Amino acid sequence: HVQLVESGGGSVQAGGSLRLSCVASGNAESRKCMAWFRQAPGEGLECISNIDSGGGNPYYADSVKGRFTISRDNAKNTVYLQMNSVKPEDTAVYYCVSLVLGYWGQGTQVTVS
Repeated sequence: HVQLVESGGGSVQAGGSLRLSCVASGNAESRKCMAWFRQAPGEGLECISNIDSGGGNPYYADSVKGRFTISRDNAKNTVYLQMNSVKPEDTAVYYCVSLVLGYWGQGTQVTVS
């Protein structure tokens, strides 16, 4: 059984920072390639970043490049998303996703004012 649990969301002022965490439990295959998606109000899903098991060569969407950083601590089965210089358009529900097996977390709300 694979479970992804996000935390760290909340309300922040524009220009501020947040760090999202995703703890993954279950088989190791599910944790090989992890991603963060988001869905803004009234919008579709957007893949904003992903990272492989080694942590190298992460992907970033243009909308977050230079502001967000994805990382992982394999010893803690945790993936992070450091969000800096946030903007009101970053307001969304953020989801942690296991790309290999297609599991999604429950989501965490980020609101930027």
